[in-house]
Amino acid sequence: MSAQNLSVQNHLVTSVTVDIAAPAALVWEVLVDLERYPQWNPFTVKVESTLRMGEAVNLFLSDPTHPGELIQVVEYLAAFERPTLLSWEMYATADNPDAARRDQHIEATGEASCRYHTTDLFLGPTAPTVMEHHGPWVKQGFDAIAHSLKLRAEALYRERV
Repeated sequence: MSAQNLSVQNHLVTSVTVDIAAPAALVWEVLVDLERYPQWNPFTVKVESTLRMGEAVNLFLSDPTHPGELIQVVEYLAAFERPTLLSWEMYATADNPDAARRDQHIEATGEASCRYHTTDLFLGPTAPTVMEHHGPWVKQGFDAIAHSLKLRAEALYRERV
């Protein structure tokens, strides 16, 4: 593995992979139903976006250091490939040198089953620091999302069949 690939791997957070007993299209519906995030998502408790490519995605995360408060992060829709990939990206700016790309992957494993995981790749010169200070928190949050998405999608699927 090259030094660059090793560096990228050192700045990549990957959630657990969950098998979901629901169709990939239904899991996709849950992911893009931003208004209902507060009902099931314990990490990204609110999202505001048009879900148009290149437009802003305003993410509101539970602040682990101040319970009850939210951290707002502005990212931009980078991929919208129904029903397999939903991605957003934070770009470095003069005010904030941090950059990252989040990819949410849905893989159909059958007519009424799929697999989900998410990744966050920290980019740019601050990636090592961001990974050190926030990587474990992001990992914990992404794992919680994966498990909660599974519960939400399976419950909705049971209601529909």
